[in-house]
Amino acid sequence: MWIETRGQGPDVVLLHGWAMNSTVWNSIADALAQDYCVHLVDLPGHGASPAEVALSLPAMVAAVDAAFPWPVQVIGWSLGGAVAAAWAMSQPQKVKSLSLIASSPCFMQQADWASAMPATVLAQFAEQLQQDWQGTLKRFISLQAMGDASARAVTKELLADLFKHGEPSLTALSEGLAILRDTDLRAQISQIDCPVLLQYGDRDTLTPVAVAHWLASQLSDVTLTIHQGAAHAPFLSHRDAFLATQLAFLAKN
Repeated sequence: MWIETRGQGPDVVLLHGWAMNSTVWNSIADALAQDYCVHLVDLPGHGASPAEVALSLPAMVAAVDAAFPWPVQVIGWSLGGAVAAAWAMSQPQKVKSLSLIASSPCFMQQADWASAMPATVLAQFAEQLQQDWQGTLKRFISLQAMGDASARAVTKELLADLFKHGEPSLTALSEGLAILRDTDLRAQISQIDCPVLLQYGDRDTLTPVAVAHWLASQLSDVTLTIHQGAAHAPFLSHRDAFLATQLAFLAKN
């Protein structure tokens, strides 16, 4: 698995979202690396990390866990947040703190869970991947930035990062999308017993802000920050506020 390490100090692991790679963190990694040993991970099947087995949430957790046999603080964005949350539940002695950025315990709408992507949208993405995977990824990035006060700049930055570590395989993209479709951690999320930071945007259409409030109600040691005017990538659109919140949280844990 591809991992880049910057800085020195307590260990912080950064996990990116579906179809992306660790370069999405470049805008904040150097700032974090002034005080921390920052590990930027390409998740299996993404960027420069090949998928050695069929992708699943447990397989991703196992790969990340094997790469870090010592306690760490973890920051996970979107799908990376689900990996981070599942890791914290399976290896509580390893995850000292958990930061969830625009992530969800359940990314697809259910009968009792409206704050998520409609099943039809995920099905359309799965179908369109087979026909035009590059165009589909670009449309997904547009959805991530939709509604953001800095939507154009966020879209431009995410598009620039998309293939910096190589083109993803269609199989890995399809399997990753299936993880988004099938993941549902709601029943066990309260098992997380480390300190948790939630950073979300109030204009996020993929992970609506209601998810953040629900998570805050389920977790025992939680700090919630809602970035006004941000969509799905507050670490890009609201970098300074995001960093200030993140650094304060890491310093306490």
